[in-house]
Amino acid sequence: MTDALLPAAPQPLEKKDDGYFRKGCNPLAQTGRSKLQNQRAALNQQILKAVRMRTGAENLLKAATNHKVREQVRLELSFVNSDLQMLKEELEGLNISVGVYQSTEETFTIPLIPLGLKETKDVDFSVVLKDFILEHYSEDSYLYEDEIADLMDLRQACRTPSRDEAGVELLMSYFLQLGFVESRFFPPTRQMGILFTWYDSLTGVPVCQQNLLLEKASILFNIGALYTQIGTRCNRQTQAGLEGAMDAFQKAAGVLNYLKETFTHTPSYDMSPAMLSVLVKMMLAQAQEIVFEKICLPGIQNEFFMLVKVAQEAAKVGEVYQQLHAAMSQAPVKENIPYSWASVACVKAHHYGALAHYFVATLLIDHQLKPGADEDHQEKCLSQLYDHMPEGLAPLATLRNASQRRQLGKSHLRKAIAHHEESVREVSLCKKLRNIELLQEVLSAAHQRSQLKYAQHQEDDDLLNLMDAPDIICELIWVPVPAKTEQEVEIIVPQFSKVTATDFFQKLGPLSVFSANKRWTSPRSIHFTAEEGDLGFTLRGNAPVQVYFLDPYCSAALAGAKEGDYIVSIQSVDCKWLTVSEVMKLLKSFGEDDIEMKVVSLLDPPHP
Repeated sequence: MTDALLPAAPQPLEKKDDGYFRKGCNPLAQTGRSKLQNQRAALNQQILKAVRMRTGAENLLKAATNHKVREQVRLELSFVNSDLQMLKEELEGLNISVGVYQSTEETFTIPLIPLGLKETKDVDFSVVLKDFILEHYSEDSYLYEDEIADLMDLRQACRTPSRDEAGVELLMSYFLQLGFVESRFFPPTRQMGILFTWYDSLTGVPVCQQNLLLEKASILFNIGALYTQIGTRCNRQTQAGLEGAMDAFQKAAGVLNYLKETFTHTPSYDMSPAMLSVLVKMMLAQAQEIVFEKICLPGIQNEFFMLVKVAQEAAKVGEVYQQLHAAMSQAPVKENIPYSWASVACVKAHHYGALAHYFVATLLIDHQLKPGADEDHQEKCLSQLYDHMPEGLAPLATLRNASQRRQLGKSHLRKAIAHHEESVREVSLCKKLRNIELLQEVLSAAHQRSQLKYAQHQEDDDLLNLMDAPDIICELIWVPVPAKTEQEVEIIVPQFSKVTATDFFQKLGPLSVFSANKRWTSPRSIHFTAEEGDLGFTLRGNAPVQVYFLDPYCSAALAGAKEGDYIVSIQSVDCKWLTVSEVMKLLKSFGEDDIEMKVVSLLDPPHP
């Protein structure tokens, strides 16, 4: 008895070329994924139009007093709602288009569910950032045109990231860059006038905000979505492919969980805490499914202890999908989660539950306890496989009695067949799943295998001995199988520190001082000389350095310098990033010549 899958050669990843991390994919490339994303963008626009029409009709209905007009508006509103429902069903069809994202290798495995990337509108940073640089930093904004262009190019590239680690790094670099931009240009006390628009990936409804938090949260969501697409792309016919898929889904769970815990008030429903909790569960369930596939990949040996292990792994997968389906069926999630996703969770819960019962039936029916066999180990495994043994049966006695083993095994086969029938029925109820031929083929093959095994051992008096098979405990028990312990499924926290991101606007100065939440005077020019080599003040602090111990009668003080001033330039040399020793060396180099030093003063220094 084996479920071995023949390995196939993995597809090579895309080549990295110069500027690869900044360019993203060609949005005009006619790949299956780009076509799907273009369809999503077009649907979002249609949904936006329908939502606006519905809002207009609802407002008119509230304002209208004429009975005939109100009836006409109600009729129009019903048409708009019907159209909107059809568009959302079409969007659901894109969300269950799992075939586009799967590996190109020939496989006989159940498809995994990826998340689609959130779509956005273009954003022009140039006018607002230039005005802020001139107003807040008192610098020539045209000196920063290249930096602003780099920021906009990076954002544009993030709309079409490549489906690999380079694409993830691209999105993470933009997310980190947004942290710099927020500190530089978005003071907490005012809106900047830049409107960010992102579309809900599940409903297609747009969300518009002037808050940079929406931008950061949406990029995080897309990082998680990209990990799911990487996971589904992996070749699950190889051990390396399964390891990569499992890692990707655990990382997706980590990013989505980080999004849930960090951004708690996102207005887009696909990023609400309730929805993100369900999505995290879905990613971990799919990672658990891959653990089962890793065990099955080399082939399942028809050996007692191996079958115990495989049965419990299958039961574990069935349980997590059952919990996922229950979570998807709770309000308010069930109103917006794609129905096909909930159906897939239900199908897999029954399918893997059936596999667990099939493998237990196999170990009971195919294996008889022979003299010299390890009775203690088999008894321990069987007793821990169930919460309780069926009435009248004891573990060791059942193992020694061929008839009891066969009857208990057949009860598991009957339960397996019932679960198979339920999974097939669930597929038949969902139009989207009926179109996934591979899913139906896998379910049908497993169903037929259980039926065949039951038919081989069916007896005339089976109807008189209808024993009810107990549920299988999915907590893994000790089995003497010479194999390494399977990796535990867990959330992998995103490692942003591993991504290098340089502040595009570092020319403005150290962020600890030159940020949007601090105000200072315009740069003042101080013309002074060092009298007999004495500047009349000392310096302190890290870059930028400050004037310290200022002699009130020295040349610099008389020219307007103040204690605590930050030195930003000396004789047109930018000093914002220079240390105390470097600034002092520069000042001393002028001897007793006239020195022009530009300084700024904080208007509202922090309280001690």
